[in-house]
Amino acid sequence: MKIVVRKRMLGAIPLLEVVPYEMRNEKLPLIIYYHGWQSSKELNLTQARSLAREGFRILLPDSMNHGERKQPVSKIPSFTFWQSIQSNLFEFGFILDHFRKKGVVSDVIGVGGLSMGGMTTCGLLTHHPEIKAAACVMGSPKLVAYRDRIQANVKAGDRYLPKDYETLTNWIPEYDLSLQTEKIADRPFFIWHGRQDVVVPYEDTAAFVAENPDLKSIQFVSEKEEHLVKSPTMEKVTDFFVKALLN
Repeated sequence: MKIVVRKRMLGAIPLLEVVPYEMRNEKLPLIIYYHGWQSSKELNLTQARSLAREGFRILLPDSMNHGERKQPVSKIPSFTFWQSIQSNLFEFGFILDHFRKKGVVSDVIGVGGLSMGGMTTCGLLTHHPEIKAAACVMGSPKLVAYRDRIQANVKAGDRYLPKDYETLTNWIPEYDLSLQTEKIADRPFFIWHGRQDVVVPYEDTAAFVAENPDLKSIQFVSEKEEHLVKSPTMEKVTDFFVKALLN
């Protein structure tokens, strides 16, 4: 199957559209897939091509401060990081609306992402019931806990952080999936995390799963890996979306 990669510019958002060539103008199930911190949309192309071969239309946006939108990282710890996630949350609906108006998107919508993109995915689940399935790969549903870790690390390193840090980031609890697990409902939710990950700690993800044994739609995979995604994990993501959205 021939896969075409189209470079798009939606307002200020650069993105790649990855789709089967013969189906490029058809109404297809859509997956928006987000990259990680200090990464770019191009690094998700292998995953996107794998999904497109199954009949999905895949959109890979560059987050604010990344890729074609690259900006210097602020010296204030986590400012650029949280700004990037919040911009993803702002722009999700804009991207979806654009492709819906073009008539090339069905009602089958999936979202996924790596690391920071996985956190974005979890945040989107709290406010977008139109998402039918989601995949969080080495991200975390516990955004507040991650913010707390940042605060603790900054204080331990005697670095500057605004005294009103929690007020400045007061949107985070509203998008913390671990604080509103009822929003998952029965939507299929794939979570993958390496047990040796110290960048986005495995412990938070494992705790989230352990705290919610009644959420039967969660598919949790943990492996002896660090903060790195390899081909077998990408295959698991593709298999998940095929079963969740096409069957």
